[in-house]
Amino acid sequence: MSFPPASPQLLRYRALGGPRLGPWQGVKAIARSSLQLLARRKLFWVLYAFSVLIFLFYFFGQYLMVFLENRVTESLVRTGGVFGRNIRPEFVTKMLRDALHMDGSADTYGDFMWTEGYIAMVILAFAGSIMVGNDFQHNSLPFYLSKPISRRHYLFGKALAVAAVVNVMTTIPGLALFVEYGFIDTWDYYLESSRLLFGILAYGAALTVTLSLLLLVTATWLKRTVPMVMVWTTVFVLSRLIHRWLVDQLGLPSQWRLLDIWNNMYLFGQWCFGKEHHLLRPTNQVQPPYWQATAVMVAVCVACVLYLRKRVRAVEVVA
Repeated sequence: MSFPPASPQLLRYRALGGPRLGPWQGVKAIARSSLQLLARRKLFWVLYAFSVLIFLFYFFGQYLMVFLENRVTESLVRTGGVFGRNIRPEFVTKMLRDALHMDGSADTYGDFMWTEGYIAMVILAFAGSIMVGNDFQHNSLPFYLSKPISRRHYLFGKALAVAAVVNVMTTIPGLALFVEYGFIDTWDYYLESSRLLFGILAYGAALTVTLSLLLLVTATWLKRTVPMVMVWTTVFVLSRLIHRWLVDQLGLPSQWRLLDIWNNMYLFGQWCFGKEHHLLRPTNQVQPPYWQATAVMVAVCVACVLYLRKRVRAVEVVA
């Protein structure tokens, strides 16, 4: 008696159920996997904790500023407990306003995002090889492209991961400081300072786009951590020393400061905040016009896009 042949198990594969998702869902998956790789690094959490401390410094600094301004009619304010002392409110408010700029002005958010952006830059310099470089070093990019996604979806996924890191450390905390100052000051602050809200979003967008493109370019070019750190140090640190030497020491035109990409992003942010050009700090350093810094920043981003387009197209996928 013969038995019918058994159906093949096909390695226990199951049929695909549910709706098929589009390629843009793959963008989110690429970004999520990149962030998971970054979250496994202890250095990321150490630097992120430092950025949180800076945010808390500004958060409570603004609160202290408004609190002491409301107590300025009193001659002395008692601080501390057993070992407390009496202080003059106007002395502390002057320090918070003039030295630390905790007054909810353009300098407040500009300085905060500039400082936090530096920490994000350090994180990205060390994480670039993990998030992007390893895909080119170990020839993993064809694996992504073998899926129903294109090269632009891969780049968008990696850029989305970088954007998440930058915005969590700069734009979102900056918005939190803006909301906090309106709560502790007056509701009219939101209407009178709407330009500052636009500046926070625009400056955050400039940091996000520029740092994302620079990370993708350097990671696809160098692939390893040490060369990436050296290049980022040259781009963001050495260029600052060079333009200061050329302009401040040799007396060359202020356009030489355009060599510093970080300074260009800072000038663009101050432009969006509505800061008068002649009031830029430090006042003894002449800065190039806002539009020139913006033009250089846009040119750098366009050059990065053209390089990425050429670099990713060179990867072949064998069917």
